[in-house]
Amino acid sequence: MKQPLCLFSVLFCVFSRFVGATTSYTWKVPAIYVFGDSTVDVGNNNYLTNSTAKANYPHYGIDFPHSRPTGRFSNGYNQIDFVAIHMGFRRSPPPYLSLNDTNNHQILKGLRGVNFASAGSGILDSTGGNIITTTQQLLYFETLRSKMMAQPNADQVAQRLSKSLFLISAGGNDAFAFFAANNSPNNSAVLLFYNTLLSKYENHIKTLYGLGARRFAVINVPAIGCVPFARVQNLTGGCINGMNQIAKGLNDAITDLFSKLAVALPGLKYSIGASYDLTLTAISNPRSFGFKDVESACCGSGKLNAQSYCTPNATYCMNRKQYLFWDLIHPTQQASKISASVFYDGPAQFVGPITYKQLVYSNN
Repeated sequence: MKQPLCLFSVLFCVFSRFVGATTSYTWKVPAIYVFGDSTVDVGNNNYLTNSTAKANYPHYGIDFPHSRPTGRFSNGYNQIDFVAIHMGFRRSPPPYLSLNDTNNHQILKGLRGVNFASAGSGILDSTGGNIITTTQQLLYFETLRSKMMAQPNADQVAQRLSKSLFLISAGGNDAFAFFAANNSPNNSAVLLFYNTLLSKYENHIKTLYGLGARRFAVINVPAIGCVPFARVQNLTGGCINGMNQIAKGLNDAITDLFSKLAVALPGLKYSIGASYDLTLTAISNPRSFGFKDVESACCGSGKLNAQSYCTPNATYCMNRKQYLFWDLIHPTQQASKISASVFYDGPAQFVGPITYKQLVYSNN
């Protein structure tokens, strides 16, 4: 009985300081640049005419200001919004594909930042379809950086880039795709998958480093075998352990990669938010997080409300703060709020080797 009590006291301390705190918009970093998938997409896919991976319709956004669906796969804000709030911003920087001459004046000065994330994307270019691959996201950033460096005081822009936060939330779709094609993969297949993905991930980080990035905030792959989408494929309704094992192995490899890169690339600093461990802890101890349902989707239909997507015709729960999952894959606004608070200044169990806060306030 002592362990849950100890866990509760740690989490209560974190949540009382940050979840209920009054927000003040004093920027702690010049800008935030976001790369990844639907966990941090804030509307880029809205601009992709051939993509079906969109969340720009009800009931998405029901708890967003003015109940507006924005393209976030959430009932309100998602994880990057709350990370940005902790960094002193109002919410996530705007989606890259929304930029025009009237809203990118600050951005070209290396301020505020841009969100390049695209629902359905993975670390590998082969993951997803009709989306913005991670490689393309980096090309978009390179194009933007070229315009930034063409501005007056380019040295100042470069300095801002080195102090900015580069957030990456990717890998979940790669793990889903691999497991879908390999329900019972042998060790050789798993090892090949990890090596291929890590090689690509390393190239992505080195590309960003070469373009001026120095501070990396990472959100690792969650326990994908426990999302409602996975549970309804299991006759017992429990987590699919094979999926979780793939995610955990991938996370361990990504941690090793950043440890190696921090030695090889001068000035590179990183912090990894352990979404995997946080998800499993919430499932094991829902009351410690204020949750009552950690298995079902809030919005959907069928078994566990997870046999269809959250569409305008779907049903949705009223007590959304008590649910871990909003739809068949993605967390609720409340879950995203909690995770961002923990990653910003939570215990080493869920973020390391330093917190996002320590990453921001590091001297060089």
